[in-house]
Amino acid sequence: MSGPSVGPMVTVSNVLLTVHDHDEALEFYRDLLGFAVTQDVSYEGMRWVTVTPPGADVHIVLETPQSWPDASPADREAAADLLAKGLMSRLVFTTDDVDALHDRLSAGGAEITSEPVDQQYGVRDFGVRDPSGNQLRFNQPLAAAASRS
Repeated sequence: MSGPSVGPMVTVSNVLLTVHDHDEALEFYRDLLGFAVTQDVSYEGMRWVTVTPPGADVHIVLETPQSWPDASPADREAAADLLAKGLMSRLVFTTDDVDALHDRLSAGGAEITSEPVDQQYGVRDFGVRDPSGNQLRFNQPLAAAASRS
């Protein structure tokens, strides 16, 4: 017996992440994290940049407040202020080797906000801020992390 029908399947295809500079963000996401650049298009003074983690089906759109078409100058300025404080976006990623990724990001000069730790809710994780101040967490299920030890 199957469950109730909920309609068509829905998946996430794009996540919008506000950054203050596309090129600086690319140095972090492409060069340091190894994400693929899936689009980098300039059009009418705007730039559309997407990156994708290896093996993922979701695209992360790196956008600047200046590219928001319907935002007022005051809104763009407020967003830039929140971004500078690290209050705009938070993303959580899963990795197959949290400690190796931590070491790579640390050696690459990333701002580590918390060292790898086993969490009571079943993951080993650490925190980092991207160059725009976005808060990122990288986790690995504890069972997988323990098998690597």
